[in-house]
Amino acid sequence: MATLYQGNVPTMAQSDAAGPTIRTIQLSELHDALRRGWEDFKAVPSHAIILCVIYPVLGLVLARAVMGYSVLPLLFPLAAGFALIGPFAALGLYELSSRRERHEEASAWDAMEVLRSPSFGAMLGLGTLLLALFVTWVATAQAIYVAAFGYEGATGISDFLTRVLTTPQGWWLIVVGCGAGFLFALAALCLSAVSFPLMLDRHAGAFDAMVTSLRVVARNPVPMAAWGLIVAVLLALGTIPAFLGLAIVIPLLGHATWHLYRKVIVADPGAQPVPPPPHRPRKPAADFPANLFPWRNRTDV
Repeated sequence: MATLYQGNVPTMAQSDAAGPTIRTIQLSELHDALRRGWEDFKAVPSHAIILCVIYPVLGLVLARAVMGYSVLPLLFPLAAGFALIGPFAALGLYELSSRRERHEEASAWDAMEVLRSPSFGAMLGLGTLLLALFVTWVATAQAIYVAAFGYEGATGISDFLTRVLTTPQGWWLIVVGCGAGFLFALAALCLSAVSFPLMLDRHAGAFDAMVTSLRVVARNPVPMAAWGLIVAVLLALGTIPAFLGLAIVIPLLGHATWHLYRKVIVADPGAQPVPPPPHRPRKPAADFPANLFPWRNRTDV
């Protein structure tokens, strides 16, 4: 069952000049956000196919292209880059979690309602920025590899692993590549930690949403750093085997991000809480209509 947050009704009211009020959260609340995200995923599992199958398919296509064109070194940067564009791809998942909060029916098709959001243009703009960040990261990773080994491509997986793991150039590649990847991931986290849920929930502009996301990270540096690590680890696990695990990881993180947003952003004071659905007590077998058991009305038995 969906769990309510105080004042969780999306509202058209704009936040004040200072922006939404931000809470300080604890590390334990990250676990709770993941738990709620998992509940959402179990409640509406069919959307994994419609919304997230593109990720495993894209991963397999990219892997095939990389192997075919002897640019194997780009496989890891491409896989890691999912973390940069994932927040935008999870837009439909935020919509589903929001619907469950309001006790509305949620199905895979309802995720498409995000396209009708008044702030969809702002979401698309920020998504384009994240895509540009992704492309820049891939180009940077390619430049780092060329700086280490030149333009000669690896002949196979074993040759590539031997280069990276047993040579000084490979160790330099690991250190510099991971350092650069960390900076790109940090930028994406700071800009999009709660930006898309905020735009969907309060119809904020892209700039205001990014500023709020930066404020959230500044207010909660340790929990948000831990969240970034959780995202990175789960996405890494999701690439095994052959990116298929992303069909579960992406929905889980998408739903959990919505609940994380609810935890760090104080509800709009102008929003009214959603009343819970009326309780329907279960009827015992003895209360079934008598016409289902006609012999129970007979006195001559």
